[in-house]
This record gives sequence, structure tokens and C-alpha cells, in this order.
Amino acid sequence: MSGNKFGFTPIDEDDLKKTRRREVGPMGAAVREAANSLNESTENRVEQRRQNASDAKEYRKARDEGRVLVAVGINEIHTTDLPRDRLDLSSVASSDEMDELKASIQERGQKEPIELYKDSDGRFQLKKGWRRVTALKQLFEETGDERFSSVTARVAESHSDRIDLYIDMVEENVVREDLTFAEMAQVAILASKDSELGAGDAEALVGRLYSSLHKMKRSYIRSFVYLLNELEGALPFPKSVSRNLGVEVARKLRASSDSAAGLRDVLVRASTAGEQNEALDAFLADTDAEPGSGKRRERAESVKYEFHVGGSKVTARKGECRILSGQDFSSIDRSKLQRAVEAFEAVLNE
Repeated sequence: MSGNKFGFTPIDEDDLKKTRRREVGPMGAAVREAANSLNESTENRVEQRRQNASDAKEYRKARDEGRVLVAVGINEIHTTDLPRDRLDLSSVASSDEMDELKASIQERGQKEPIELYKDSDGRFQLKKGWRRVTALKQLFEETGDERFSSVTARVAESHSDRIDLYIDMVEENVVREDLTFAEMAQVAILASKDSELGAGDAEALVGRLYSSLHKMKRSYIRSFVYLLNELEGALPFPKSVSRNLGVEVARKLRASSDSAAGLRDVLVRASTAGEQNEALDAFLADTDAEPGSGKRRERAESVKYEFHVGGSKVTARKGECRILSGQDFSSIDRSKLQRAVEAFEAVLNE
């Protein structure tokens, strides 16, 4: 059929039944792509914000619980809030073990973090790691190296119970074999005087502070708590009192507390650990032995001490006398070194 004068042909009914396919033009495709991208971006941002909020919550929880490691200036750390478990911190600070720890940190850095908490004034207080802090302070003072000006630490932001601070502090150290019963007892005594703790009974506190120890060991600590309290500071060398000696003296004092005054009078005259233990032995034996009389039921427990001679550091203990010096002893003629040692022994045997 030919078209009319306008050039149109009649509509074919079959064409009307066909499904028309609409092609998206360039502009439509661009709009659709932008809309899909915006939708996807919005969902991603929402998910990212949700994840960030979750991460921030977990971080705050970890920080409050002291599980986040931070660097704290060495001079910002205080040790005034909790008592340490050592009776003679100055000797520990100048000991061979401290020198060995310093050498390790100097060579390999601080490997184990310390633990801190914030007191009511917002200051960093030490909970665990007195030796590491002391070693770093000494290294910083000796070398001025900025590596030692800060310490890696876990800082607990949330305030735990006061008793938990004591427990965390002692648990790090009770496993050390060289910690004496007198030192463990001293922590309980100091904790009982802590007004913030409000405990009062040092012997009762032993069970809470040292709950991880065997009940027999806790019993020994309680004996030393009683011993130190009864003697009221008259025991000049508490670290040198052996477990058995301390427990026996405490048992006798419990049976006859009136005898504590007489024992205190004798102990204040003791000038050495040996004389002190002689007096304790005499007390058990019901004798009137004075310090220095040599009357003991058993040998005095070995005591370690240190001193300096010139540039050499001497450490003495039972069966050992160690000399640390810048001198290369291997460069000394053997016969000369032998004569020096022989002279040393001759003086000791005078």
C-alpha cells in the first residue's frame, strides 16, 4: 500500500502486538550508574561507621582494662601509692641482678611492659614492674639516651577495687624464690594500715593477698606477720630470719606474749644478722645469751651484702665472693693472680 500525501502508511496490527524494547540512552545510563554508585557508597559509609563505632568501643574497653600498650615518660611514674614487696629496695637497686637487667635492656630494649594505674589525682602509679622502671631510670641517668626516657606500659584507666591493686602487685613477685616470708608479711602489714582499703587485720589479709599460694605457705606468712607486729620494728634484719626460726619464735610469742618486751630489748643490741638470729635462738632455748655470744642452735643463715673497693664491686654471700671490675683479670700473670688470692685468704684467716 502506498503512503498518503503525508508519507505515512497504515499501521500494521502485528506491529502493535510486538513488545517494544526501550534502549537506555547515554544520559539515562549515566544517571542510573550514578544512582547505583551513590546507593552503594551510602551503604558502605553506614557499615564503615558502624564498624568504627564498634572498634572504638572495643578500644576504650581494652584501654580501660589496661590491655593497650602506651609509652609513658619515665619521670611521670610514681611509686608512692602501693608498698613494694622488698624491705631493702636500695640494695636491690644496686645489686648484680639489677646490673644484669640493665645490660639486657640496653642491648635488647624493654621486652616486658610494666603495669600502671591512675590514682585519684590522675598520676601514673606503679602496679607491676619496679625493677624494670628502676633499671630504665638508672640507664637514663647514666647515659642520657632518649631510648630510656620512656617506658612501655599497660595503663588501667578504670578504677578497680583497692584490694585488687595489691593482689596484682604481689602476684607478679610471689613466684620468685628469693622473696622472703618477712617481705611477704610486710606487704600484708602495710596493706592493713591502708585507710582506703579499710581492712585492719593483717593476718586476715594474707588469705586475700596470697590466695594463689598453698595454705601452708600462707600459714608461714601469717606467722611472720605476727612476729613483725609483736616485735614492733625491733627486728633489725628481718630478711635473714629463716622460715623455721621465724615460725618457732612466733609460736612461742603467741603462747607467751609477755616475753616480747624482753626479746625486743635484746634484739635492739644486735648489730649483725648473725647476732640477731643468735638472740632469737636463745629466746627459743630459754637462755640469756647476748648478741655476739656465739650461742646458736644452728648456723646463722647466710646473708648477702655488697660494697665497692675503688672501681671494683664486691658481692659476698655463702660460698661466693664475686668481684666485678673493669680490670681484665685474664691479662694478669697467673702466678701474680694466685699470690693475690692467697693474700686474700690469709687476711680472712687471721
